[in-house]
Amino acid sequence: MKKRIFLWGLRTIFLLSLFSILFCSYQIYLTHAQVSASLKEWENKKDTAPLKEFPVSFYDKEIIPIKKAQPEQTPLYSNLPATGAVFGKITFPKIKKEFPIVQGTDQAELAKGVGHYMGSVLPGEHDNTVLAGHRDTVFKELGLIRVGDIVEVETEAGRFTYKITKQRIVHKDDLTVIVPYDYAAITLITCYPFDFVGPAPDRFILVGELQN
Repeated sequence: MKKRIFLWGLRTIFLLSLFSILFCSYQIYLTHAQVSASLKEWENKKDTAPLKEFPVSFYDKEIIPIKKAQPEQTPLYSNLPATGAVFGKITFPKIKKEFPIVQGTDQAELAKGVGHYMGSVLPGEHDNTVLAGHRDTVFKELGLIRVGDIVEVETEAGRFTYKITKQRIVHKDDLTVIVPYDYAAITLITCYPFDFVGPAPDRFILVGELQN
């Protein structure tokens, strides 16, 4: 009887583990499909219609804006992209990967690609552009990018090349990653460790400086 209960318990644990693995794999598959669709969406709409204008008040009031490090300059963008809108593409030449950039960093936006933190400036602008991505999808190979490597960003405002100048690992609650810069910079964020099971305690950070 005890042996039967023991075997039943092992079988239950095995089935639950298998279900968990299959469910996670399916979720990752769906995310990859969404990312591919978003990238195709950007490729189809670039150089066509301008982005729709949304007032700043449209955005979540709890977002902490990154203050400008210097006085306003001539803006590169006439309008702000709407939450969830695909408005650009980020390319990593070293690993030969490219992903769509989506406005916002909630789960819905991160499922579609690399999310732009709406409290930061848009790519190419003077100050800190903050982009985030999941460690098991779009940014799963971010750890392969090193100081000195190039990251390219494409939006309606043009093509921008950033050179990675810093690499950091910080606690998940460390807000120093969204501090302003006195130059045009990009900050890439993902959860760390990359192979951690469950909510990761840290964040992997790359900072790049605009070259063009």
